[in-house]
Amino acid sequence: MDKKYIVIVLGIAVVISIFFMIQNKSVQAFAPESLAYSSAAHSVMDAEHRQKELDYFSPKLDTLNEVVDRHSMLLFQRDHALKAIGIEGPGTWRALEKASVSRDELDMLAKIIHGEARGESYEGKVAVGAVVMNRLESANFPKTVEDVIKAPRAFTAIDDGQYNLKPDKAAYQAALDAVQGHDPTNGALYYFNPATATSSWIWTRKQVDRIGSHVFAI
Repeated sequence: MDKKYIVIVLGIAVVISIFFMIQNKSVQAFAPESLAYSSAAHSVMDAEHRQKELDYFSPKLDTLNEVVDRHSMLLFQRDHALKAIGIEGPGTWRALEKASVSRDELDMLAKIIHGEARGESYEGKVAVGAVVMNRLESANFPKTVEDVIKAPRAFTAIDDGQYNLKPDKAAYQAALDAVQGHDPTNGALYYFNPATATSSWIWTRKQVDRIGSHVFAI
């Protein structure tokens, strides 16, 4: 083989090797920022949904996903006394999940609001969502939105099938308001319609408010 040809081939091989070394180095150097969601095995879409839900996305940056993700996460970490590094480790994910719900959970919350409070005022809709969120914070109830909503005999809409109706826009907005901490009931864990309630036990709970046709209790 011609020596000149060998030299050229070797030169090309060296250039290619250097190129890949640089590429690998760049990827490794950027990984701590770009792999913000991988540490807890959650999807980027779930994290973005939760941050949007909590109003941490800047409308001025909504076309720059990497910038938005990092900027919004830094704000969330700062507001929740977390190490503000823009990376979503296990600690940040625990705080994010506690302060928000996933897209599927938001759907569930909107469905239970629509099924239980379809004829109520907007405040009455938010109140039903707030009861679900209050139960999540209570040691006496399950720890997930789905388990709270689908607990045996917890909600009439589950038993009579109204939970399966398609939620309207108001139900989704009420769900978001409840998730973000709006609570017209001031901490209620139960509610019932006194005109239709058949449980004698519910009357033993301390009543704290009435909104529309629902009485709220703790």
